[in-house]
Amino acid sequence: MAKKFNFTVKVYYEDTDAGGVVYYANYLKFLERARSEAIYSLGYTNSSLLESFGIMLIVKSCNIEYKRPAKFEDKLEIFSEVESFTKTSFLMKQSISRNNELITDTHVHLVAVDKNGKPSKIPDELKKKLEN
Repeated sequence: MAKKFNFTVKVYYEDTDAGGVVYYANYLKFLERARSEAIYSLGYTNSSLLESFGIMLIVKSCNIEYKRPAKFEDKLEIFSEVESFTKTSFLMKQSISRNNELITDTHVHLVAVDKNGKPSKIPDELKKKLEN
């Protein structure tokens, strides 16, 4: 069973278009922040993953489905969990909600790469922490 992560973000004016609706690309920024906070909660930083294990986690692909618009001053909750692993990558499911109403549903394929950008094995220590 994968560990579940939760992150909250407030929508600021800068996140919206002229109509006060979150600009579609900004959801990707919110999701990235949630993934970074998930890594931090496990005791790592993106820099420490590179220093300790020689890896960086990069996005290979992202599939996002927009269900409802988020608006200026909304408080959004982002839920993240790993769905599956391969030797060098994992698929993360992320959703953004407002008051239990689904805003986006997202699947992100993340790959561990070395400093030269070549796929690298996910460290067992990191995998165990993401699973539990």
